[in-house]
Amino acid sequence: MTINDDKEAHAFFSRALSALNECGADYLLGGAFAVFHYTGLFRDTKDLDVYCKHTDAPKILKYFADQGYKTEYTDVRWLAKIFYGDYFIDLIFGNVNNVVRVDDSWFEYSVCSTLFGCDVRIMPVEELFWSKIYVQNRERYDGADMNHILLKSGKDLNWERLFDKLEEHWHLLLSQVIQFQFVYPADYRDIIPKWVFDELIKRAQEQYDLPPPVVKVCRGPLIDQTQYAVDVKEWDYKSYTIVTV
Repeated sequence: MTINDDKEAHAFFSRALSALNECGADYLLGGAFAVFHYTGLFRDTKDLDVYCKHTDAPKILKYFADQGYKTEYTDVRWLAKIFYGDYFIDLIFGNVNNVVRVDDSWFEYSVCSTLFGCDVRIMPVEELFWSKIYVQNRERYDGADMNHILLKSGKDLNWERLFDKLEEHWHLLLSQVIQFQFVYPADYRDIIPKWVFDELIKRAQEQYDLPPPVVKVCRGPLIDQTQYAVDVKEWDYKSYTIVTV
């Protein structure tokens, strides 16, 4: 499968990537182009998802502003935007729930590629999967993307790295592994290492041997920032706030 033949979009992407390479800041491509790299699947898009460290975002924004682009610090915690007509760049240095943060390891494990005549680096497949596992909104759910990433790149995935990143939120990984087994019953044995499944099932079983938490917590907002508002606002569940000692 190939990228579409939208010449206007191609021209924007080429200019944007050239400018990114010229600005001198480290960046990685994610989003639709990372999914394309790891799965071969492409969907029409008018934006580039560009990942960088928080400290590099101002440098990139200033460079594009000096080139005549409209820039916006959308949310200082994780997102900025660069606009050019109908097209734009999402400059991402975290995620909406403040769990995923871009650091040096992303660049260490990134992969080289060429896109629209420009040399680029693609975010690691582990970070791509990790960032998508928290996108489970009513409006957008990235489960199919994750399943396709596992199907096409799961054999090359560094499961130790992914497991480490999802150590605290291992339930989400178990959920996705189970779904992958359901979707691809003939393939999962060759892709999901048995030790991953065994460890996740062990944790799921052992949690019943522990007492329930004293504080009523709803972690729903980590994966959907709207549908679980009622739990926090009306049902007295804790989410981002922590009870002090």
